[in-house]
Amino acid sequence: MSVWKWMKYRPVSHSNSQFSEPKKVIPDRYLEQHHQDKLSGDLEGTLSLIQSLLGDNDDFIVRRFLIFGQYEAAILYFLNMIDQDVVNMDVMRPLMSLDNPYSQERMGPEKLKGVLMNEVLYHSKGKLENKISSVIEVILRGETTVIVDGMDEALLIGTTMVEKRSITQPQTEQVIRGAREGFIEQLGTNVSLLRYRLPTSDFTVRSMQVGRVTKSRVAVCYIKGIVNDALVEEVISRISAIDIDGVLDVGYLEQFIEDNHLSPFPQIQNTERPDKAVANLLEGRVIILVDGSPFALIAPSVFTQFYQTTEDYSERFLMVSFIRLARLLALVFSLVTPSLYVAVISFNPELIPTKFAVAVSGGRAGVPFPSIVEVLLMEVSMEVLREATLRLPQQIGGALSIVGVLVIGQAAVAAGFVSPITVVVIALTTIGSFATPAYNAALALRLLRFPLVFLAGMFGLFGVVVGLILIVNHVLSLKSFGVPYMAPVVPGNFEAMKDTVIRGPLWWMKKRPSLLHTPNRNRVGTQVTDHLKQPSHNTLDPLKVGNEKWGDSVGVSASDNNDSGSSHSH
Repeated sequence: MSVWKWMKYRPVSHSNSQFSEPKKVIPDRYLEQHHQDKLSGDLEGTLSLIQSLLGDNDDFIVRRFLIFGQYEAAILYFLNMIDQDVVNMDVMRPLMSLDNPYSQERMGPEKLKGVLMNEVLYHSKGKLENKISSVIEVILRGETTVIVDGMDEALLIGTTMVEKRSITQPQTEQVIRGAREGFIEQLGTNVSLLRYRLPTSDFTVRSMQVGRVTKSRVAVCYIKGIVNDALVEEVISRISAIDIDGVLDVGYLEQFIEDNHLSPFPQIQNTERPDKAVANLLEGRVIILVDGSPFALIAPSVFTQFYQTTEDYSERFLMVSFIRLARLLALVFSLVTPSLYVAVISFNPELIPTKFAVAVSGGRAGVPFPSIVEVLLMEVSMEVLREATLRLPQQIGGALSIVGVLVIGQAAVAAGFVSPITVVVIALTTIGSFATPAYNAALALRLLRFPLVFLAGMFGLFGVVVGLILIVNHVLSLKSFGVPYMAPVVPGNFEAMKDTVIRGPLWWMKKRPSLLHTPNRNRVGTQVTDHLKQPSHNTLDPLKVGNEKWGDSVGVSASDNNDSGSSHSH
């Protein structure tokens, strides 16, 4: 269908027009119904069509001019999305120049296309396009379009320049030792941060488009030869099945492609750190990026990943193993401490040592509520306080958290609403949840505390045990793209267990995780372990170097070190 035919059947003010209904539909949806329509070569008809779709925008610019002083043309762009200097100097100036050999001859449309693309335009990112829908889409994305009368193809020139924030330290995953770069909202910048760390031809990026209105660009990143091809195809298949108006953050995709949508536990990890994303790529996982989101998704993910940090691999394994054990202890504290407290106080006080029981009973003497009500009051108060701290400006939020913990807690004890031991229990629980590196995993544990407290208040320790069994059973049933959520613990795999509760030395972890079924499992060369088995070379042994004083040798040992105590005086 030509442009004029499209204009002929385009909705008009007549109420009986057969196309009057699409008038209420957004232009993008209307274009989808005519995505095969092509340019006809008529400049006026094309401009009328595009202006009928985009002309209501005050920042939409249509500038008419003459190419080489003889061919009518128009340049179209959105003012606030292009680099004005590039448009002026690299597009408009060469096209309007009369000081070239082509301004003296009249060329046909085909020859004019070749001259403009190959000899005139000073821009590396340019192409020809004959579909109306594609032309309008690139204009909406911030590129510049040049339409020439008589040419059935438009020139698309990449002049997009959208303001973006600088690359800064990630706010949610700060480390003491490690890179200070974090993803930002622009997809191209995020991909470049990955390519910077992966200068290999095996690193592959496959682009997609999701969202009927937003048309958000999605990048699926992986390393060929390391990732399982079936995993890549499954990720792309799940993303391709998404049909929604808009995708504004990578979390939208996470909710569509995860295996169990009703589980509180996250089955796909997210990160702001390019180095963490690259580390997972090297293990055989897939990274998903969305234009407009500073986070990346890591698929598949298992439970052990949510209490590990990038810093775990930068420090020595002994120190890191100790810190991981501390994190696991904090995780257990954050989940079961309130319910254990309620169960012991309400049903099994005989389990408390006598002296401690006297102190606890003394603290609870004036409290009118049972222990379960105390704990629930404090837990709800802490959740509200935590949410208020997050939503307030940073300068006020820090002060509020201190005031909330010190003043409100002390006032509650003084007023007799809660006992001091309850405040201590809730404090341990809150600190334990803060020690979990992944926010979404900590949120799941915070949510599960409440049903455990209810079970403890109704059935005591028996209720706590039943609740934990239900949680463990649920976790064991979860999968992330077919990978068991508790792997490599269940099912057990000794090679992968070297990087779970403790972190073994890097030279111990010779293989990539078997749970990912990577075609290339070797990641540490055999010569490394052979080298480590050899005795160390004392290259700078002071006995071999000796001392010098004022240019003379003093106390220089013999070359064979047989007489290390002898010295030569001069």
